Amino acid sequence: MESKKAIRVVAAEIERDGRYLITQRRPKATMPLLWEFPGGRVEPGESDKDALARELKEVIGVSAVVGEQALHVVHETENITLDFVVLSVQISGTPQCLGVHDWRWVEPDDFGNYEFPGADQRTIEALLGEGPESDAT
Repeated sequence: MESKKAIRVVAAEIERDGRYLITQRRPKATMPLLWEFPGGRVEPGESDKDALARELKEVIGVSAVVGEQALHVVHETENITLDFVVLSVQISGTPQCLGVHDWRWVEPDDFGNYEFPGADQRTIEALLGEGPESDAT
């Protein structure tokens, strides 16, 4: 049996005035038009913090000060193991749709109005105190 492909992804927990920044995937992306915390893949030789700062600049055009790990989730699908790390981030600049379809500032009570991929959904549950804080790291 083939082993699953392992992918490390970083995402930003960006909070402002009690609301969190979420972005919407492009229509032709994998899992099109789902909402997520902004971020992306960690490239070989890149630290989590460097990868997240790069991704935020590329996909929403903001400068970021990347802080500490807020959450770690391992999400398994049939073909991949997603090693998903959420880091606390402070941004400067206004988000733009450079590599995303849309973006919004959302209150936690309104997360249910948006459809998220599995790993992001587990992040939301942890933010709301409805799930585990993190898996074993």
